[in-house]
Amino acid sequence: DVPGFYVNRCLGPFLVEVAALVGDGVPLEKLDKAMKNFGMPVGPITLADEVGVDVTSHVASFLSNADLGVRMTGGDISMMMNMVEKGWLGKKSGKGFYTYSGKKKALNPEINAYIKQFVKQDLGLDEKEIQDRIVSRFINEAAKCLEDEIIEDPVVGDIGLVFGTGFAPFRGGPFRYLDQVGVDNYVSMMNGFAEKYGAQFEPCDLLKDHAASGKKFHS
Repeated sequence: DVPGFYVNRCLGPFLVEVAALVGDGVPLEKLDKAMKNFGMPVGPITLADEVGVDVTSHVASFLSNADLGVRMTGGDISMMMNMVEKGWLGKKSGKGFYTYSGKKKALNPEINAYIKQFVKQDLGLDEKEIQDRIVSRFINEAAKCLEDEIIEDPVVGDIGLVFGTGFAPFRGGPFRYLDQVGVDNYVSMMNGFAEKYGAQFEPCDLLKDHAASGKKFHS
């Protein structure tokens, strides 16, 4: 259904960007910590394990091949696909990015050696840039879904991502967050990322229009 499609469509670029950040040398535990500090209930690595690495891999792969353009690109999702082949499915198999024994959770002792093949460089990114890169991919897709009338209004968009993905609840959802930080500021940041990292960060037309007009998503 449409709400489920909206949530999954926003998760696609989110997951791809997590893979891109691994490629840029960000340790797994730092990714989790950064997004928890942003306000997410769990970090993206823990989320992949809890949902199932097979499920997250399928969502990322399906959307990357769904003719949705460059927005679904940027990271190497074979990192997760190969984990599925190894049987590292996350919490349900007892091993994914982390290992699970009863209530104990620890980083998979084999994972750092495994992901080395996907690390292309170490950019030494700080927590703020990690957060902004992940969240901007999430938010841009939410705005594109509103632009494409996949969702009917920003209220539905905010509720869908807060309850469907755990988007930092205290920030009120992606559109409320955009109003708080200023759409013009956000578009400027994304344009900078597009120049630095690639066209996957190009803000959608709806964001550009709101930035130019000064219009907010919520009155």
